[in-house]
Amino acid sequence: MNSFQNLLFLQNLYRLKALGFEYSDSFSINRVSPNEKPKNLNELTKNISTCHLCDLSKSRKQSMSGYGNQNADLMIIDYSVSYSEDNANSYYSGRSGEMLKDMIENVLKLKVEDVYFTHAVKCKPLNSNIPSDSEWDSCKSYLFSQIEFVKPKVVVTLGKDAYAKVTSEEENFGSVRGHVVDFKDYKLVPILHPNHLLRNPDDKKIAFNDLKTIKSCL
Repeated sequence: MNSFQNLLFLQNLYRLKALGFEYSDSFSINRVSPNEKPKNLNELTKNISTCHLCDLSKSRKQSMSGYGNQNADLMIIDYSVSYSEDNANSYYSGRSGEMLKDMIENVLKLKVEDVYFTHAVKCKPLNSNIPSDSEWDSCKSYLFSQIEFVKPKVVVTLGKDAYAKVTSEEENFGSVRGHVVDFKDYKLVPILHPNHLLRNPDDKKIAFNDLKTIKSCL
């Protein structure tokens, strides 16, 4: 990996020289080895912000590492970054974000600053598509490290895609939705995604009961 990065670095220097540059300020080429684990959440966040492990780094405005209380009892995981979130650099943007905020504040009776909210894939997918398996593979170590650093009492996954990727379970989402699932050392509760509730408002009653289950676990 370092040899490849050095080659890219040299190619860039030769390109600058061909353009007439005689001097260039130093810049980071992200020499962090995959074997070098971050020591804390802040260090992990810095690694995520400079990540170029997949092609999503070319289309994003920024990586969305996570937001909220680093010692939260509740951690919420969405699958991928939406166009609205990437465009606004906000974790509760758009109609879906506003609904999630209402669910946290009005039902769980928490502030958004009290929970830790993140995405399984940290950058907006190309053309707002669903992230590929390879893009998830590039990101999943970041997510599992975040869970280990935050150590929440409860992990909530939004929608079937987030649940499937986090747990590696492809079973029927409907059979586990709203139930407390044992996940490593944590309680995990899969719930409907706010986007689903916007399209299917009658299911808000189901979501309300699922949120009461989450609240009872905190």
